Amino acid sequence: MSAEPHPTLPPVRLPSDAELARHALVAPLFARAVRLARWAGPHTRVDAGGELAAAQLPEAAAALGFGPADEEGPMLASQAWRVAVDTGLVDVTDPGDGDDGAGDEDGDEEYGTAVPGEDLALVTGGAPGDVLGLWLAALDTVLADAAVPDLDDLVDALDEGGEIDFDRLDWNPSREADFLDGVLANLYLLTVSEHGASDGPIPLPVLAASMVIPEDMGEPTDAVLEQVSEAMMRLDDQFRQLEPIGLVEFRPVDEALMAEADDEEFAAAGSTPGSADGEADDEDVSRYGLVRLTPLGLYGIRARMLEAGVTAPAVGELADKGADALLDAVSGYPEGAAQAEIEQWLSGRELPDAVAELLAAARGADEGGPLRRLRCQQALAPAGPEAERAVRAVLDDPELGGLARVWLSERGVADVPAPDGAMVFWLTVDTIAAQLAADGETAELPLLMRSLTEHHTGFFDQVWRVDHPATAYVLEAMGRMHPDKKAAKEARKAAFKARSRQT
Repeated sequence: MSAEPHPTLPPVRLPSDAELARHALVAPLFARAVRLARWAGPHTRVDAGGELAAAQLPEAAAALGFGPADEEGPMLASQAWRVAVDTGLVDVTDPGDGDDGAGDEDGDEEYGTAVPGEDLALVTGGAPGDVLGLWLAALDTVLADAAVPDLDDLVDALDEGGEIDFDRLDWNPSREADFLDGVLANLYLLTVSEHGASDGPIPLPVLAASMVIPEDMGEPTDAVLEQVSEAMMRLDDQFRQLEPIGLVEFRPVDEALMAEADDEEFAAAGSTPGSADGEADDEDVSRYGLVRLTPLGLYGIRARMLEAGVTAPAVGELADKGADALLDAVSGYPEGAAQAEIEQWLSGRELPDAVAELLAAARGADEGGPLRRLRCQQALAPAGPEAERAVRAVLDDPELGGLARVWLSERGVADVPAPDGAMVFWLTVDTIAAQLAADGETAELPLLMRSLTEHHTGFFDQVWRVDHPATAYVLEAMGRMHPDKKAAKEARKAAFKARSRQT
């Protein structure tokens, strides 16, 4: 899979391997491949490419439960057979290999044979990881097939001699595979993003537009809208092929709509459809196609990303790491994912020891220190009385003493020493620096700034002296964002003093 590494790719929450394996076994295409592998035997005939002989397709379709009236049965059997061969569920012998080849009734054509492969035993006797490995191999086959033009395009591209004219077809296998990989990477990112569309399916035009329209483009041109429409129809065909392997849940484009809508309507769908008041009409959106990665699909796309060198974390993979690795990693996670990872990390440890380890890992005057302390505070939030001794142990620590006092005070613990002025100002700078690192300049941050500063007379006359590496940076942000204009002006002056002090 070709995809660009994404340094801040959010972690995905996946079910257990056992549950994912169960999903894989009931995916229609994979289940059909397994059934055909069990059906294969001395009677089976394959051509030089390992495909079932045409005369045997009806028999294979019947083995899958399709009757003579099921027109799609032979096609579905052929597809399932290809998956069975490619995954090793079936072993084939090419025509002419030893004495295994067999001719047709007239002896004009030789066929190879096929038997169940050794890997078929893994379906029932292997570990969940073995089943998932077979499913990933099946996914590779389906993705390769999905990147091939449809039959109508191939027929249109035939030259006078019946050969495919690739120039007329305008098909580049590598380009098509990269396009589909890019689509799936975008769909993955939309799914795992905390503020993305993870709770619902993605409108197909939105996904197509993400591949065609540059982020910095204003009003799309007619040519770009036409490209979006073409990409959307290509995705409609591809997702129809990807759904049977269990990768996605897909609602195709309404065929009646295809005849009604023009390119501009396709491109606009999913972004501004609906009623006159701007509310999206779910039924209108769904007519343009909807797609969602399944949990098995998330697993599969993540596996391909990892193979391509993309950093794609999963919640729970830090459970056996130290607190320093945990805090460094979750500092870049969205808050919900960070909390889930922290909870799994804590669940396998004695709480007093874990709290002490977290506090030690939270120290540091480096740029990432404020956010580590914020995540440490988040980790300590659900801790009970058994954590008190470890928290009290850092009351005199210049970096952790403020955090410890907040934690103890929130639990109504008696005899918590009041912080001195230097600690109060240091904690204020650290808190704002952490919020800026976590979420940037959000709408809520000015309110936090007001809350932290309005209770301290002469705050800006003193805060610029705070020995914190982020002091000037925080004051500059306060100068831009503080809701009180007078306070914002004082913050800018204090920021200048802090910069001068650093130099």
